[in-house]
Order: sequence, then structure tokens, then C-alpha cells
Amino acid sequence: MDWNNVKAPSLADFERLADEAFARLPEDFRARCEGLVIRVEDFPDEEIAAEMGLESPFDLLGLYQGISHVERSVLEPVHMPDMVFLYRRPMLDYWAEFDETLDHLIAHVLVHEVGHHMGLSDEDMHAIEEAARDDS
Repeated sequence: MDWNNVKAPSLADFERLADEAFARLPEDFRARCEGLVIRVEDFPDEEIAAEMGLESPFDLLGLYQGISHVERSVLEPVHMPDMVFLYRRPMLDYWAEFDETLDHLIAHVLVHEVGHHMGLSDEDMHAIEEAARDDS
């Protein structure tokens, strides 16, 4: 392979990869994510880093912001859309260190960030990831 012209995926590349990874997830999981916004940024902002007590901005691969489906109430007034942030630079660092494809890593972070807030178990999330892998 000629490495002279290879560059790290840009924010736009990551957004495309995240959209593709999300589209491969099982329909019933995606249906439960109606209105979910996926954002890609290089790092968590300073407020998030301080709030989570991060030692380094590389310590966080992704973050879910929203109201957990477990805690949501039909009596609740309208709220901001649920969001998943994917942090490009920490994910690239992780990808470089471990033997995992980038698309699988992105799908893994998506499933886990959303899954924990849906009240899914680790076994449920693993099954969702496996179903997405089997479909690709």
C-alpha cells in the first residue's frame, strides 16, 4: 500500500461512517432512536471534560446527551433531541492501538452510548452489534 497519500478520516468522513454504521443497525433498534442526532467532533468540549473529570480529552470516545428512555415521562414537556457525540481524535487513537476496524468501532460506540440510555444490558448491545455485523 502506498501510504504517501493516505490521510486520517476527516470530520465529514466520520459523519458518513457514522451514518452508514447506524443504517446497518437492526431496524427495531433504529426505530427506538427516532429523532436521535449524531454529531461528530474532534474532542469533547471543555465543559464536558470538566463535568466528567477527564484527565485527557482522549479519554472519551463518545457521549449520549438526552433523557434516558428509562427516565422519560409522557407528561414531560418537549425536550431537546437526544444526541450522540462521537469524538474523532480519541476514536482514531483507539483504532490505531487496537486490532479493530474503524466502522466496527464507530458502530460499537453508537450502540453503547444509545443502549445504556435505553436501559439495555451489555448482552443486548452485543447482540445488536452482532446483528449489524451479520447484515454487512
